[in-house]
Amino acid sequence: MILPIALTTAGGAALINAWLAMRVGRLRVSEKVSLGDGGNHRVLGRMRAHANFAEFAPIVLILIALIEFAMGTSIWLWIVAVIFLIGRILHGLGMDGLPRGRMIGAVVTMTVTIGLGLYAATLPYWTAGTITQSIETVPVETVPMG
Repeated sequence: MILPIALTTAGGAALINAWLAMRVGRLRVSEKVSLGDGGNHRVLGRMRAHANFAEFAPIVLILIALIEFAMGTSIWLWIVAVIFLIGRILHGLGMDGLPRGRMIGAVVTMTVTIGLGLYAATLPYWTAGTITQSIETVPVETVPMG
């Protein structure tokens, strides 16, 4: 059974996004900050972790989906997707003070983004003629009316 990388990664990303948003909300309540960061560095850090995720996750998910569509499911793409999600969790925790989490998360995210971007940009040229897309036609049975 081949599991869909893009769909699974998007599900994981949605859960991380919700987790990051809930962390901001909980801190806002405890710190009594209803709008913006209120000058609170902890609130600002969590807001930036969530915003940074929202900045990077869409393009990485699009790249994973398009590469999977073009080349099919592969173990290396699974590994990259999992590493990306772990990196985003580490970044979020790092913005709260986890030693080296922010740096590791940022480096992982940038490496994955650049790597997938380069791979996707060059894929059509070094695989010319090997990527094929087939459309299967299936006859539709007509149902008699009346």
